[in-house]
Amino acid sequence: MGAATRRIHVGNALSAFGLGFTVPYLYVYVAQVRGLGSVTAGLVLAVFAVAALIVLPFAGRAIVRRGPLPVLLVALVTAALGAMSLGLSASAGTVLASAAALGAGQAVMQPALATMIVDCSTTETRSRAFAMQFFLQNLGLGVGGLIGGHLVDTTSASSFTLLFAIEAAMFLVLTAVMATVRSPHAPRIEAAPGQTGGGSWKQLLGNRAMVQLCVLGFVLFFACYGQFESGLSAYGVEAAGISTSALGTALAANTLMIVVAQFAVLKFVERRKRSRVIASVGLIWAVAWAVAGYAGLGHGSQAMATAAFISTYALFGLGEAMLSPTLAPLVADLAPTGLAGQYNSAFALVKQLALAIGPAVGGPLGASLHGPYIVAFLLFSLGITVLAVRLGRQLTDVQNQPSLARSRVVTQGGAPADAVVAAEA
Repeated sequence: MGAATRRIHVGNALSAFGLGFTVPYLYVYVAQVRGLGSVTAGLVLAVFAVAALIVLPFAGRAIVRRGPLPVLLVALVTAALGAMSLGLSASAGTVLASAAALGAGQAVMQPALATMIVDCSTTETRSRAFAMQFFLQNLGLGVGGLIGGHLVDTTSASSFTLLFAIEAAMFLVLTAVMATVRSPHAPRIEAAPGQTGGGSWKQLLGNRAMVQLCVLGFVLFFACYGQFESGLSAYGVEAAGISTSALGTALAANTLMIVVAQFAVLKFVERRKRSRVIASVGLIWAVAWAVAGYAGLGHGSQAMATAAFISTYALFGLGEAMLSPTLAPLVADLAPTGLAGQYNSAFALVKQLALAIGPAVGGPLGASLHGPYIVAFLLFSLGITVLAVRLGRQLTDVQNQPSLARSRVVTQGGAPADAVVAAEA
């Protein structure tokens, strides 16, 4: 890794570390510590999603016109102000306004950082760069959440103010680190289907491969990430009788699987077609939903149900580790030269839509209709496999398997086979 890439990865880890301090405790802070009630707390969580949906369509155009670094710095300062304000807010109005600033800043960080990684990597190194990013994000969230859990005190508002102050400080430190980054412009894959000039959304929607990837991404995030802390957890508590401590263990198993398996999985993924990797994730997640079905509907012992439920989260983690070096680099390789920021923002927008709709649909379904919930999301997972296979038909060989580009360079750069045979003769 170059100096710019190292600083970007440090920045990713710091931002995730800061978020880990507050995200798990946001509902408790608003509803109980500030005494604003569950309705206001629910609105705060909704504001995060709404703010992201509002700013992301503009973030892509700003990144294309101004570059990712200035946009990232503005997003970081906005998020820092939102975090600090949220820690000091005591009324519903100020809490909601602070949450909007924090949510908007966080949302814009994602495509800006992703575009900087694209600019600092090549087609051959991009998968490893995004795998490192995902690894550090999960590590930062896990460590931040662990430390924050020991600092927080539900009887003291000042302890939460400290958490939000630490989060704001992490964003400001990240601002200082990112301000020193000088990123080059990395080459993109050329002559891909549907790639022509222009930076409009109409142009992006004309790229059939990108549209199919966005549809696939929506299903991926809806069927997995959108269920973690809503439908799946509700299903575990109501149908499988999972305790809150076991639910925490399941979430920890998910993070641990990602941290342990990320780079072992990377070696497997790098040499294979991206469409087949994503299709494999769909099958793995289908197995995960089947295991979850056993946990809640299998009539086994409570110990077996708990073990099965924890295994479900671990299997999801394995799929996530396979996706991290696959999805984001594919978005970058589909983008025409200079438009990676807009494509990253579009994909982030799809992700936010899925994360907003997923809990709203999965939460009530997982809590009350246990059998239909498992069957529906098992079918969604199989749908991921079908969509991935269809996407593969829209990709060029190098887009689908970047290792082919390296192999072709080696072949073209070596001596012709006839010349080698003649020399040996």
